[in-house]
Amino acid sequence: MVVRKLLHAAGYRFRLHRKDLPGSPDLVFPGRRKVVFVHGCFWHGHDCKRGARQPKANAEYWIAKIARNQARDRQTIAALKAEGWNSAIIWECQTSVRTRGDLLVSLTGFLEGT
Repeated sequence: MVVRKLLHAAGYRFRLHRKDLPGSPDLVFPGRRKVVFVHGCFWHGHDCKRGARQPKANAEYWIAKIARNQARDRQTIAALKAEGWNSAIIWECQTSVRTRGDLLVSLTGFLEGT
């Protein structure tokens, strides 16, 4: 929701979760042929503090699950690229109040092609 509100306030219009695209991206900008995924750090194995923590209960399952998520993410990005779409990944840790200005600059650069 943070990313959606930030982009909408900046004047960008988008579609949500288009099922006809690989991976059903979180935000789709059809006219620009660009998509944005917002990933949870733990669930997608980000290398930040939150994403690097190891579960204590059922650790083998969770390690395998996160590895499968990462493999699926790579396949999704490759499939989108093959169809002519550019992709960006926003991590949960990037959406904190302190980093929203940097996040907007990053997203604007991606969407405007700079």
